[in-house]
Amino acid sequence: MKRIKTIYSALCHFVLCALLLSVLTGCYSHRAIGFMQDRDDLPHYEPEPYQDYRIAINDEIIYRLITMDVTLSKVLAASSASGINQNYGGRSYRVYSDGTIDIPFLRPVHIEGLTIKEAQDTLQAAFRELIPDAEIKLTLRNKQFYVLGDIGQGTYYIDKDRLTIFQALAMTGDVNQLGDRKHIRIVRPHGNDKPEILEFDLRTNTIIKSKYYYVYPNDVIYVSRAKGSFYRVANYAAFTSLITSSVSLLITILTYTQVLP
Repeated sequence: MKRIKTIYSALCHFVLCALLLSVLTGCYSHRAIGFMQDRDDLPHYEPEPYQDYRIAINDEIIYRLITMDVTLSKVLAASSASGINQNYGGRSYRVYSDGTIDIPFLRPVHIEGLTIKEAQDTLQAAFRELIPDAEIKLTLRNKQFYVLGDIGQGTYYIDKDRLTIFQALAMTGDVNQLGDRKHIRIVRPHGNDKPEILEFDLRTNTIIKSKYYYVYPNDVIYVSRAKGSFYRVANYAAFTSLITSSVSLLITILTYTQVLP
């Protein structure tokens, strides 16, 4: 009888310690990891207008030339492999340290700091010095972003304008439950200048339309491991399973100890 009371007392102490641990650490709740929350204790970000991407040093551009001058278009296509079909193709052109690109038969064209539309118009004006009816379609070749940390790591291509952080997360497979949603970081290069580091809380709904909302080419999204994540469990079902298996193991040990001489 005394040993039964000892077992019962030990089980009670174990369950109480487990409950206390769950209160102190907790499982992953919507407050901890949920998106689009409207809470006063979360950061509030002011909306900012979308800023078009501006071409930086070491970017690579590709273009398509459209003209009725078949002879000149063939010569330019053969020399630069830029292509005159319906798709962007062929050779890409890197933006040099002086901010220019070097295309055969053209003077150096300065496009650093320009938007894609502005660079397209600038290149078209340069071509029209040779071909009066030249039409240029231009885009970036290096339209990708990178992800590191507790997220689907890798390189992902931006296939649309104004890619949002939530769309980027959908492409990468979302942040892991152990990831720190309070301190998401984006490292944004600026050519030869010092990169900009943006840090924000992904859980607040005020991130929409803020300066943290859009992902740009060459961005690096980094998600660190959340503090205290080692002591957390994924959900209450996992926590209950952990407690049940632990209690069962303790009962087995105590019972086995009792029956032994």
